[in-house]
Amino acid sequence: MENNQPIIIKRVKRIAGGHHGGAWKIAFADFATAMMAFFLVLWLLSTATPEQKIAIAGYFKDPVGFSESGTPYIIDLGGTPTLAPENTLNPEVKSQPQPDKVTVDTDQVEGMAEQVEKERLELLLQELQNKVEENPQLQKFKDQILFEITPNGLRIQIMDADNRPMFDSGSARLKPYFEDILLAMADTIKAVPNKISISGHTDAKPYTGTGDFGNWELSANRANAARRALVAGSYPESQVARVVGYASSALFDREHPFNPVNRRIDIVVLTKKAQAAIEGAQGADPTTTPGQGAPGEAPNAPATPVDPNALPADKQPVPAHELRERLNLFEDAAPKPGDPAKPAEPPKQ
Repeated sequence: MENNQPIIIKRVKRIAGGHHGGAWKIAFADFATAMMAFFLVLWLLSTATPEQKIAIAGYFKDPVGFSESGTPYIIDLGGTPTLAPENTLNPEVKSQPQPDKVTVDTDQVEGMAEQVEKERLELLLQELQNKVEENPQLQKFKDQILFEITPNGLRIQIMDADNRPMFDSGSARLKPYFEDILLAMADTIKAVPNKISISGHTDAKPYTGTGDFGNWELSANRANAARRALVAGSYPESQVARVVGYASSALFDREHPFNPVNRRIDIVVLTKKAQAAIEGAQGADPTTTPGQGAPGEAPNAPATPVDPNALPADKQPVPAHELRERLNLFEDAAPKPGDPAKPAEPPKQ
């Protein structure tokens, strides 16, 4: 008996990836790309200067009109692109009014830069205080180290004590522990790009040495010795803006001029404005504030030079040759000893 039933072959299609497939990989790749772009934006915001942030904000407000270089393109490739004449493309199309370009407020930029610099100096102050607290060698001298933020920058004052002087008596030779303090601070101070000013101070006790050497020379030599110690601690010598000695002209304790705290070394991490003043951009002494004397600062700032061109005509300086002629006439007119007295002239009506 023959079997005429058809043979049925059932094939089952199996999917190795399961019912989800590979769509999740595309979604994850999009997510990773978005996160990468997000962190790139965060990195750019943290590293960009205030001027760059203002420029980027201006571009996104007006991508076509904003430009500081005169070209309407945010990326200047070195040439000025020329556009085709309007009437050759479409004579009926009239030129559209261009939006006003974004103007950068210089006062706002300077204010932002000063705020960033102030925050930088405050962070440096906190780091130096932490180093003094954490370093057992420096912690012994924390009563002799004073940190403060002034309008001119971060001031670091290292003062003498009765039992722990910084230098040998009447000498600019550093004590070993004072040298260790400067070496420990050099690594932290050089982390900021600001330049420093170093000044030496003595008390009011007169120098007992012989010759022309006195407290002025001693204070300047001690400030220079502190500079050498910082440079030996890998601090860049090009970052030192000034080394100066004040002798006893700017006492820390003015009521007690012989107090050991008056013998000190001041290191000021300068602001950009104070640095410019030192370098002669403003012709003023940034270590002082006119009419105000903070601890460790000179009481008054030097006088600002007078511009002769700004004086009125009757106040202009007299040339040398004319001044000599006036002096000769005055000497000729002056009465000589033994000359008879001249009668007084009658007053003119």
